[in-house]
Amino acid sequence: MRFSYTAVNKSGKTQTGDIDAVSKEALMSTLSRQGLRPLSVKSDTNKMGFLDRIGTRKKVKSKDLVIFTRQLSTMISAGVPIARSLATLQGQSSNKYFQTVVATLSKDIESGMPLGDAFAKFPNVFSDIYVNMVRAGEAGGILDEIFKRLASQVEQDASIRKKILGAMMYPTVILSITIIAFFGIMIFIIPKIAKIIKDLVGPNGQLPVYTRALLAASTFMQHHGVFIVAGVAIVVILVRRYIRTPKGKYKFHSLLLKTPILKTIIVKIAIARFARTFASLMSAGVGVLEALEVTGKAIGNKVIQEELVEAAKQVKNGKQLSEPLSKSKHFPAIVSQMLAVGEETGQIDTILVKVADFYEEEVATIIDSLSSIIEPIMIIILGSIVGLIAASVMGPIASLSKNIGSN
Repeated sequence: MRFSYTAVNKSGKTQTGDIDAVSKEALMSTLSRQGLRPLSVKSDTNKMGFLDRIGTRKKVKSKDLVIFTRQLSTMISAGVPIARSLATLQGQSSNKYFQTVVATLSKDIESGMPLGDAFAKFPNVFSDIYVNMVRAGEAGGILDEIFKRLASQVEQDASIRKKILGAMMYPTVILSITIIAFFGIMIFIIPKIAKIIKDLVGPNGQLPVYTRALLAASTFMQHHGVFIVAGVAIVVILVRRYIRTPKGKYKFHSLLLKTPILKTIIVKIAIARFARTFASLMSAGVGVLEALEVTGKAIGNKVIQEELVEAAKQVKNGKQLSEPLSKSKHFPAIVSQMLAVGEETGQIDTILVKVADFYEEEVATIIDSLSSIIEPIMIIILGSIVGLIAASVMGPIASLSKNIGSN
């Protein structure tokens, strides 16, 4: 979202500008870290395009992001200053929008903005996980290592996304065709069949309840089909906008953790991210509390993040991290047990990397079997829809045939 702001710097001078931020609170936090005291912050809706207003923004392909991340990691490892590295990488992408993003990053870094805050200005390009990993790299002085891990993580996320899309392709196509066919039957075919049935039954004939319901639904769709489509589109847009708010995102993530199949995948991905990110920070010498804070933001699920926040409070009171995690609703017992071993041996980072490898393999296995799980469910759903329509149409006709036969 685009905001315009007015702020006072350390010299007492008033400064104005436009900036992208996830929310008003995130922007005020960014300005404070830059030594600016916000006076006013307004959502600059006049400068937003139609697509931005309805929630659709420009995107950058995973491939472009992976290449950028790997190249930036290599240049930082070679000792090239970050601002110069970004300026060099600006023209490397074929995506014009991404070129603009990188150019803006370079200017922000030159003006003294922390790298994590500069990335946070583009939430449609760099996810919360990406931004917080960068902040972790800045905190631990391991930016080159963090960017290597980020590149691998972006590649892995893209691979998982591709596998999920592949597994969902067949059910999605079948479901789409079924929905189109259902609306076509209800709007164009059922009314003609209804006329025939009513003529056969006569004015005093009594139709079954399910047939009357089908005919009523068909009549409603005939007269209000456009409003139904428009209503669904509006609901989808409003839901997407709500999910982007902190409260909406928490509720959405909570719902995902209650959804069969998805819950298992999300939890395993979150644990793998926790293990790998926390191990990287610990190996870089970052304190446990700071590592937990950054890792929680990098997990990608607000509910599990809250669990880590509570765990951090108990660690602050003198407990080992393995103790609160052993009582977690989402972290399996094996994670706390492995973590306890790491705490005793002083090899937390080594053990957590093994945990991450294990859960990443688990995720790959589940996704590979996803299509075989979804296809039978789709067949049951489609069979139910077809059976309901057939029973509603053929029931009265069969009843009439029986009456005629008996007469």
